[in-house]
Amino acid sequence: MTQAGALQGHEQGVRIGLSAVVIALRAGQAVVLTTHAADGAPALPFGPFDPARDRTFELALRAFVTAQTGFPLGFVEQLYTFGDAGRASPRATPGPERAREVSVGYLALTADAPEAPEAPGLDAAWTPVFDIFPWEDWRDGPPAVMATLTPALRAWADGDARRLGRAETLFALTPERRWNEERVLERYELLYEAGLVAESARDHDRPPPSALPDLPMASDHRRIVATALGRLRSKLKYRPVLFDLTPDTFTLSALQAAAEAVAGLSLHKQNFRRGVERAGLVQATGVFSSDTGGRPAELFRFVGADPLGGPAPGLTLPGQR
Repeated sequence: MTQAGALQGHEQGVRIGLSAVVIALRAGQAVVLTTHAADGAPALPFGPFDPARDRTFELALRAFVTAQTGFPLGFVEQLYTFGDAGRASPRATPGPERAREVSVGYLALTADAPEAPEAPGLDAAWTPVFDIFPWEDWRDGPPAVMATLTPALRAWADGDARRLGRAETLFALTPERRWNEERVLERYELLYEAGLVAESARDHDRPPPSALPDLPMASDHRRIVATALGRLRSKLKYRPVLFDLTPDTFTLSALQAAAEAVAGLSLHKQNFRRGVERAGLVQATGVFSSDTGGRPAELFRFVGADPLGGPAPGLTLPGQR
């Protein structure tokens, strides 16, 4: 690089943005809090970090999410820093600064998902996660979208063994391939590489792909949501994060439905219950609920961390055979 080029790159600078993936459960579905970009596309709550004003990333994130959506954040965990050139968000910002946009993504969980606020100046909605990623919902077996995706992925592979192997592995295209629910980001990135999602066509000035029943998002926000969903699915198995999405008391059937809504899997009822009891994460309250539509079911509550001082375990996710 020439000295002039190095100086220009130095002068370009970097602007840090913060994105929040707020996940909750509503009516048996995992949902994510969304706003709208200037062009009307669904977007994550997003705001710039001001190093002169904001003491920490997390405090800045909490402040602007509440200002944009009216929603206060609870549990928050940093995900990843997104700044790949060529993606919509990391392109230089408009105006004389021409700063490179770098986004720091956060995952937030809440058991409280009220109706979207209608106050003036607030922009918020709860969007089903499986509207964004319909290929991630295997609760009733392979989702309908696979009838479109499977031939499209095979056509993209076009006999290339490496491409075909990746597609078959990530999307379980053959009977011997096992679906791995945690590899959400890798699946989205493969669809982006194959030009099968709208964001890829947008970023590379290509014709839009054949219509899928999915929901594109502004900038690289769908990539950030994919990272968050994969992280959450992984954490279900080694940390009791599911209880950050549930009310104070719940039936074991409701707890299983919550796990299925996040994992996108159908779980074996008796094995799931045995796993919950063996982990010692819940305690019976002696109170029964009649809101189950059938015989009253006992309510349970989360009992917290390991009494011996170790970290509380996650949940086993025994799939149906």
